[in-house]
Amino acid sequence: MSMFGSRHSPPPPPPARPPVLVPPPATGAKHTPFSLIGGDVAVTGNLSATVDIHIDGRIDGDLTCATLVQGAESVIRGNIVAKAARIAGQVEGTITADNLVIERSARIFGDCRYGTLAVDNGAQVEGRFSAQSTIVMPAELDAPEEDYVDVVEEEEPYLR
Repeated sequence: MSMFGSRHSPPPPPPARPPVLVPPPATGAKHTPFSLIGGDVAVTGNLSATVDIHIDGRIDGDLTCATLVQGAESVIRGNIVAKAARIAGQVEGTITADNLVIERSARIFGDCRYGTLAVDNGAQVEGRFSAQSTIVMPAELDAPEEDYVDVVEEEEPYLR
């Protein structure tokens, strides 16, 4: 205290710091149920995934995945192989899918090979449709699994 009894106010608090943003830890792609390619992303090269893929961007290359969902503004220039595919954008290439859905906004320039097919009114396709059953498979791949196992068991003594 000074001689004249003046009071001192406490010093002002320090300015608050902005919070530090810490990204979440990486979990690895194996734990992700699907992948997303946003509308501002362009990929040049082939893509292969064991998970589902949602594409809103542009792909210049072949695409193989479990399930494909293509956005209406998306462009894929390459062949597509998927268990299931929902096409809403532009595709320039062959599509092979067990379950193929072509939405009204789709523009496909290529052949479509399918197991089951649904096409919305207004979709544009310049190519041929063919059911998967018309694809000729080698005899070894056509055999039911039980028959193949029996053949392997019968041939086993000859391998010793």
